[in-house]
Amino acid sequence: MSDTIIQRRGLMLVLSSPSGAGKSSISRELLASEDDLTLSVSATTRQRRPGETDGKDYHFTDLTSFQIGINQGEFLEYAKVFDNYYGTPRALVEEKLAAGKDVLFDIDWQGTQQLAEIMPEDLVKIFILPPSVSELEKRLLSRAQDTAEVVAGRMAKAADEMSHYPEYDYIIVNYDLPKSVAQVQAILHAERLKRNRQIGLSEFVKQLRDTKY
Repeated sequence: MSDTIIQRRGLMLVLSSPSGAGKSSISRELLASEDDLTLSVSATTRQRRPGETDGKDYHFTDLTSFQIGINQGEFLEYAKVFDNYYGTPRALVEEKLAAGKDVLFDIDWQGTQQLAEIMPEDLVKIFILPPSVSELEKRLLSRAQDTAEVVAGRMAKAADEMSHYPEYDYIIVNYDLPKSVAQVQAILHAERLKRNRQIGLSEFVKQLRDTKY
């Protein structure tokens, strides 16, 4: 029997965390090291900013087109944020999954719930926790991107976000970035090997059993 390569269906890898816990840093490291992992690109109705590229940073669209997409079920998840809509185009994600590519989602618990309702079998959910509240505040302040008032608002929101940790498959406490990245990679590699993602596995095993020596 000739060597047979078992094809794999891709998976949807969700990383959620309160702001400052490290999910964006972990995402960047994963995308740089995992060849079969791509970042989900959202559609949005907001105006394109200088330096942004359509199809790379966002899929930019108008309000009418977005609302038609909602009515026709074209989004896996969507939300309205500060008068603008953001959503995940379903067709693009399904195309990548069918091609054996994994899709990374940097979204909150609300978006994760929507994905879980539509495509639960393809979803792997990881929640990133900070080692402590004081460390979370320290990280937010060290970024020097927000005012003290904004940081205080993010800290207040963090408590509610962290209360949703039971909805996730895996929990990682981000004490150390390289270690946390390695842990997420271990989860990703294990999930890729799950039986239900191995396309043609039954036929492959049948060939093994039927082969005469």
